[in-house]
Amino acid sequence: MSAEDAALVKRCLRGDRDAIRSLVERFHADVYSLCVRLLTHRHDAEDVTQEVMLRVFRSLNRWDSNRPLKPWIIGITVNRCRTWMAQRANRPELSDYLQETAAAPASDDSTELLQEIHAALLELRPEYREVFVLFHEKGQPYEEIAEALGRPVGTVKTWLHRARLEVLERLRKRGMVPENFNADTDEKDSLLPMKPK
Repeated sequence: MSAEDAALVKRCLRGDRDAIRSLVERFHADVYSLCVRLLTHRHDAEDVTQEVMLRVFRSLNRWDSNRPLKPWIIGITVNRCRTWMAQRANRPELSDYLQETAAAPASDDSTELLQEIHAALLELRPEYREVFVLFHEKGQPYEEIAEALGRPVGTVKTWLHRARLEVLERLRKRGMVPENFNADTDEKDSLLPMKPK
């Protein structure tokens, strides 16, 4: 895959419009959905996704072709979301700014549990939320998350463990899961999937 990535990037750097379109089509959905989950506002996610894609193209000449392209793009996305959230925290929130949130409607009994998980994620430290979303929602392996965040795999595992415990504690307090439910597992289905089927 990295040889294919390298060829695509070379074509993009030469200004090949088809290659540029192909790169955008290949990564846009992943970048956007991660932005939606981290920022919680679709409008913000759209803006940040555009910024991420611009930053990716401005920085393509600095990408190390010996490494996979996707974790590098995810790293840019996470960093841009962090910056956006920091800037948003420094400006007053307008009452009429309550845009459509990332919570997707579901019609089954899991709706309330999914809403509680989404609410719990908003209360997590940003780095915990990032690894939780990347692992559970995006299905990224530890190694790719570590590369995207620029952290050791052990740190990613620790953050994910702590995120799970905090989410689980909220769910227990709200009576959403049994007291003996165990979130201390590496399985991706240790909590209900975040995306409704």
